[in-house]
This record gives sequence, structure tokens and C-alpha cells, in this order.
Amino acid sequence: MNDFVQVCKVGDIPDPGKQVVEVGERYVVLFHVDGQFHALDDVCTHDGGPLGEGCLEGYVIACPRHGAKFDIRDGRVLCMPAVSGTPSHEVKVEDGKVFVKLIDRPKKTYVT
Repeated sequence: MNDFVQVCKVGDIPDPGKQVVEVGERYVVLFHVDGQFHALDDVCTHDGGPLGEGCLEGYVIACPRHGAKFDIRDGRVLCMPAVSGTPSHEVKVEDGKVFVKLIDRPKKTYVT
């Protein structure tokens, strides 16, 4: 999928806040922090946990399973047990609507 897909309206997600959305056949966590939107795969790279169910503090999301933390702005891993980042996606806002463009993601085998 190489195109932007509308996933919600700006007012649908409080600031700060997050929401899991479906883009094509993937689940993505859409974050609204400090007036900006960011999107990551809804998957912890440690064991496949649902990042969207984690605790958001500033620009950091913590996986609810084992506490791995990721920067919502670029998906980079911030602490173990995850050792690799999670894919981040391009987001744009037009006319009060939020759009996400997926990036390709590598196949991942999760380590538990």
C-alpha cells in the first residue's frame, strides 16, 4: 500500500492520546501528542505485544506485556527487552482529517 489512507478526524483523538486504527491489513497505533500525529505498527518487536494497549508518557509508549519502550516519533526502541525498533509510518493532516501512509516492514520473528 503506497497511498495515504484516511483513518480518523483530528478531533477523534485527544491530545495527548492514542487510538488503534486499521490501515489495509495492518493495525497501527496513531498518537496525538503536542498537536502532532505519529503512527507506529501496533506490535512490540520483543514478542508481538499490542503497543496500543500500553501506557503513553510524552513521546514514549511502553508495551503492556514486558515494558519495552519505543519513541512514538520514529519507532526506535528505548529500552529492553526489545532490541529493535518498530516501524513508523508517514502521517499527514488535511482539512481536519488524519491520513496514514504505510511503510514496508520486514518480516519479524519475535523472541520471548
